Amino acid sequence: MDFLMIGFVAFLASGLTLYSGFGLGTVLLPAFALFFAVPTAVAAAGAVHLLNNLFKGSLVGRDADWPTVRWFGIPAMLGAILGALLLGALDKADAGLSWSAFGRDFSPSGAGLAIGLLMVVFALLELQPWFQRLAAPPRLMPLGGLLTGFLGGLSGQQGALRSMFLLKSGLDARHYVATGTQIAILIDLSRLPTYGAAFVDASAASPRDLALVAAATVCAWAGAWLGVRYLRKATIGTIRMAVAGLMLLVGGLLMSGVLGS
Repeated sequence: MDFLMIGFVAFLASGLTLYSGFGLGTVLLPAFALFFAVPTAVAAAGAVHLLNNLFKGSLVGRDADWPTVRWFGIPAMLGAILGALLLGALDKADAGLSWSAFGRDFSPSGAGLAIGLLMVVFALLELQPWFQRLAAPPRLMPLGGLLTGFLGGLSGQQGALRSMFLLKSGLDARHYVATGTQIAILIDLSRLPTYGAAFVDASAASPRDLALVAAATVCAWAGAWLGVRYLRKATIGTIRMAVAGLMLLVGGLLMSGVLGS
């Protein structure tokens, strides 16, 4: 069931979110959080996100606007490292909350509480029409890169903010997708080694865990390949509602300590 669920989510999300700001990492995180501890779920979703973007970049990378990539991406790399370091610190912290029900004790971790709260906040924002229309002026692009990278490093949820700051860049759909992909690669290349140094013990990963990440990656590649060839500016209102609902549910479970503790 875990392979089917994560594989299906990765395939669908990679294809349908190709031309939207609703990022693959945002969609994958709640699915991975059902099967992994919170920091590991963020890192696993990040690994799939990077491999998928490298594949996507090979398909559309030639259309990237490199001045925008530099102007946005360099601050984003710094932000991603800071966010990943904060996640590592939260992984070692106790949220100080506990409760009991049905003969069981629940206590959310610091990372679970923070990531759960971010999931709930972003899910609620994704359901607001005004949030989809937000666009920041180009002069704020370096700040947008720093904030996007920080949230990407902390929770993997970077697509919404990246879109907000790139929407007024003057790029058409093709260049917008390619530019966003290159920026996402820079963020992933910055945060994943930081995760490894901060909290992920690669030697402790089981063959099943690695197989789950590999399956999600292959499914995401298939979704991206089909998306590039057959989709244009996908209308994903129904998908957005479904994923926001999943984020609210999983975020609430993480905040309560039912998951990820």
